[in-house]
Amino acid sequence: MQISIRAWVLGLVVLLPANAQVRQPAVPLVAPRVWDDYSIATLEVPLANPAGSPKHISSGFYYRIPVRPVYKTYPVYAPGREPEGYMDWLKQREPEIFWDDAGRKPSLRTESDWIAAGEAIFDAPIYYTNHRVVALPDVRNPQWYQATGAPVARDGTLPYVRYVVRQKGTVDLGNFACGFCHSRVMPDGGVIKGAQGNFPFEKSKAWSFRPSPATPGQLSAKESALRRLDGGLFAVPWISPDPLDAIKALSFTQLVSAHAAIPAEVIGRHRLALFLPVPIPDLIGVKDRHYLDRTGLQKQGSIADLMRYAALNQGADDLASYNGFVPAEFLSSTAPLDPADSVAVGGRYSDEQLYALALYLYSLQPPPNPNKMDSVAARGKRIFQSQGCAVCHTPPLYTNNKLTPAEGFHVPGDARAVLDVLPVPVGTDPNLTMSTRRGTGYYKVPSIRGVWYRSMFGHNGWCATLEGWFDPNRVRGDYVPTGFRPYGAETFAVKGHVFGLDLSAGDRKVLIAFLKTL
Repeated sequence: MQISIRAWVLGLVVLLPANAQVRQPAVPLVAPRVWDDYSIATLEVPLANPAGSPKHISSGFYYRIPVRPVYKTYPVYAPGREPEGYMDWLKQREPEIFWDDAGRKPSLRTESDWIAAGEAIFDAPIYYTNHRVVALPDVRNPQWYQATGAPVARDGTLPYVRYVVRQKGTVDLGNFACGFCHSRVMPDGGVIKGAQGNFPFEKSKAWSFRPSPATPGQLSAKESALRRLDGGLFAVPWISPDPLDAIKALSFTQLVSAHAAIPAEVIGRHRLALFLPVPIPDLIGVKDRHYLDRTGLQKQGSIADLMRYAALNQGADDLASYNGFVPAEFLSSTAPLDPADSVAVGGRYSDEQLYALALYLYSLQPPPNPNKMDSVAARGKRIFQSQGCAVCHTPPLYTNNKLTPAEGFHVPGDARAVLDVLPVPVGTDPNLTMSTRRGTGYYKVPSIRGVWYRSMFGHNGWCATLEGWFDPNRVRGDYVPTGFRPYGAETFAVKGHVFGLDLSAGDRKVLIAFLKTL
């Protein structure tokens, strides 16, 4: 049952003058318990090969993990846009902890207080300085911007990362906040928080690991680090052959190039595969989603489920055992894991912090849509209706919140009793959901609201635009994808979901015009 973010306050009725102002009482919001053993054990849809379904850590282990302190953060400016003397000014700042488990926390009296605190958690880094994806020298190097194409906001900031002062005199680069992946710089330089992000994640990783002149031993250490990182992210050792074998076959230069080939807005996410990346999801409207992830991996029946999803994706699912494979142990070479090990385990957010974050995510609203319902879009709406698109993309959410099985996946007999599964697949490539650690055998029916500000369509992000997604040529073997193209492939047929491809060019155009109004 979803926990309400408003409360009825019962009390003594007092008669007041008609012009008197009534002070609104505080809203007594209480954070749900995140790591409930039964809820965690039943949270995820079983994997297509249930042998690999994770066995997550116990609540006892989870609550022994230290809570991360949340520091005050500062904007990162692109070269040439930074105020004069800014870094010297930062070095004079005293460390300021906004929220920790030692008694320091913001006011949480009202719903607005909780949402404001949640935005701070959304922006709060969980890693610092020389991380393997982006490091402090990178964001101050014009060549990094040129190589990665990292977008800069109109105020000159790089909104995906923040500076943090944890010790006076030292400025760290903080990254891997929620906003690292879920912030979008628009063409006009505006920033949309919670939207599909467009930080060039894989290109920046390729920059960090790029082969360069080095003394003997340095290059091999860099290669070893990248291969270990990819192994922890992508290994599926209970499948034969393990999809990781294709990565092992690449030379180091090829491996770095494979990362660099993945466009911004698409990411080689943990528990997936380097050759099976996904578009970064749009979190605006997440409160209305019954399933989370492209593969419908997690059910969402309450705000507590979103809190659990956040905890898992900020490191807790690396602590799970996938048929004996524990990613955190693989990455750190430490077994068994110690909850207090800051390297292998990292930290966690408190239940209150996760509740604030979830309330903030639930509060997100789409940006103003410049595409209006004119006569052209109205024609497109009629085509949308006549073609039966609303069966799956049902208004007003423009999703029916169901799952569709992948080609070749046999839906277990008991699954239909607990999952909302459509009877037929739509023919898209099944590999993402059949051979990864997020692979359930299903794909969720996505919402198409907000497609006007998103990009990279299809569950591997093959088509950069709606025009590309509705191009009848995309199913041909000689098609050149406009979005993600598998490394080493000159062409790639984007098969499946053929709905709308047989329309005339004019009808496809007006259909797209309608979709952009949603």
